[in-house]
Amino acid sequence: MLDRPRYLPLVWAAACLVGFGLLTLLVTQDRAPLDPVDLWGRQAEAWADDIPWLVAILRVVEHLFATVGMAVLTAVTAVWLLWKKQPRAAAYTVVVMLVTSLVTTGVKLTVGRVRPAWQDSIDLLSTRSFPSGHASSMAAFAGVMVVLAWIFLRRSSARQAVYVAAAAFVVVGCLDRVLLGRHYPTDVIAGTLLGAGVALLALGLFDPQPRPQSRGDRPLLATVPTDRKLAVVLNPSKVEDPGQFRSIVTAMAQEAGWSSPTWHYTTVEDPGTGMAHAAAVDGADLVMVCGGDGTVREVCAELAGTGIPVGIIPAGTGNLLARNLDIPLYIRSAIDVALNGQDRAVDLVAVSGDGFEDSHFMVMAGMGFDAAIMEGVNEEFKQKVGWFAYVVSGLKSLMFPAVKVEVSVDGGEPTTHRARTVLVGNVGYLQAGMPLLPDARIDDGKLDVVLLHPRRFLSWIPLAARVLSKSTQTDDLINRMTGASVTVRAATDVPRQLDGDSIGPGKELRMECIHGRLLVRVPR
Repeated sequence: MLDRPRYLPLVWAAACLVGFGLLTLLVTQDRAPLDPVDLWGRQAEAWADDIPWLVAILRVVEHLFATVGMAVLTAVTAVWLLWKKQPRAAAYTVVVMLVTSLVTTGVKLTVGRVRPAWQDSIDLLSTRSFPSGHASSMAAFAGVMVVLAWIFLRRSSARQAVYVAAAAFVVVGCLDRVLLGRHYPTDVIAGTLLGAGVALLALGLFDPQPRPQSRGDRPLLATVPTDRKLAVVLNPSKVEDPGQFRSIVTAMAQEAGWSSPTWHYTTVEDPGTGMAHAAAVDGADLVMVCGGDGTVREVCAELAGTGIPVGIIPAGTGNLLARNLDIPLYIRSAIDVALNGQDRAVDLVAVSGDGFEDSHFMVMAGMGFDAAIMEGVNEEFKQKVGWFAYVVSGLKSLMFPAVKVEVSVDGGEPTTHRARTVLVGNVGYLQAGMPLLPDARIDDGKLDVVLLHPRRFLSWIPLAARVLSKSTQTDDLINRMTGASVTVRAATDVPRQLDGDSIGPGKELRMECIHGRLLVRVPR
């Protein structure tokens, strides 16, 4: 929808608004053509009146989505979008809903159509009938949800679920008004056309997508080389349509003054290391990597120390590195940041241990409960429901047994603890902004360690409260440490993970923070 020419929403808006205009004209003239449709409303109201439980539900819907309810829904959506730093989408939401309300009120007063004589006897309405305010506001809000889903949801299954829910939302609202006899069927048809028309018109006149970096307050350099080489490492399993992704990146790169990108696709055998090496040997000035945290980790580890910046296009389930660097999850915005953002030197963590080859991580390493979650995720289920698969796995692993661990920081004497999980982080925040390691900074040259030991099932409640409140208290429930190097040894084999990828069970992890080793593109 947003990838199509901008005039198409205007054409669709014109179709909706012309239909609305014709209905408005007909209800103010001889209504003979509309009578068969409107008289059906009497039969529908009479049928519903004989089903008390249905009438009770209809009255709940009526009150929930009246003027006040829709105003609250609009305000909550706009505030949430502002909190997510999406002011253009928030403005689009408010404008669509406000214009729809004003036009609805103006037409009601102008046409002056009275309510049907057969409306439900409880809470009789005496205001004007045409068009239905419920239908227009609910259709406008449904249109807003469809647009927001298209912009911000990457999975087609999630977008389709929103589309179905939006359509059902409008249908329920329209049926509610007709079955209660509050409106003629033509009132709700006109309201639906009006709400949809305003949403489409606003989309044609105003782009609710995030503002590009290249149009920020600070101008780009006046002279930019035109022969800058761009390489893209893509995990094709993480995007719905690799061909479309290629065309988007190529078009945006050329617009930003980059050469036509060279493409490298990851494989099961090589999740990104060989592709990043090939891009570096080819003399790339920027390597863009699109994939999950595992793909990003491999590419970053290979390019560390080369001076070649990495542009991260988050396309996984967690995307924790992107979240902690404030890189937008909306793919077009992430591409824009990669092409036009600024370079930031960040830390890389070298890690070794028993049972796996020496490696690196960018986000977190873990032993115990958190790694058991990663091991327990069903990949097919994860493809369908995304991050919720981790919730299901977490509930199954919630009482992973505590183990005895020794922790040594900066080569000091090891201290002994019992913990259900040990996390060593280069960043501080998990999904949903959970501040598990609130003091961690990706460019401070240090690692932050947290040991969690909820003794009983209910102990998770105070633990979660302390994490969310960023409490600095340390005890047996939550213990914290900081250092440039950390070694963790467990008494028995336990699950382990690096950046969300399971590396198998073992007893030891040795980690060292390499300060400022990698350049990453971040928002300006």
